[in-house]
Amino acid sequence: MTGAPQDRSTGELLSALSEQVSTLVRDEMRLARAEMSEAGKRYGIGAGMFGGAGLVALYGLGVLIAAAVLGLAAAVDAWLAALIVAVVLFVVAGVLALVGKKNVDKAPSFPGNRVESVKADVEAAKERHV
Repeated sequence: MTGAPQDRSTGELLSALSEQVSTLVRDEMRLARAEMSEAGKRYGIGAGMFGGAGLVALYGLGVLIAAAVLGLAAAVDAWLAALIVAVVLFVVAGVLALVGKKNVDKAPSFPGNRVESVKADVEAAKERHV
């Protein structure tokens, strides 16, 4: 089958075409798999970096709160400064929790509706098969 294309039969040409297409598809799949693997690694590293940034930002927030306590301690006793900052933080947390709860209460209950819909579909299917 190494002859010139014009010397080969149609069957031989179709067989060679099939082999070449099969090889091309396999090679493309290998390339796509390698590209996806590389992208997955990069996304994983990026997500890890974002997580690290969030952790460092959380530590920065702690230092900022400590600075607020120390700054307020210049005007009042240190224990009172810490207490004032803690109360302010709890008030902020409470407001955020209330706003979050209000948003959750306004959210539609899709899972509940979906479960009822699926149960109705199952019952209808059972009735048709009985």
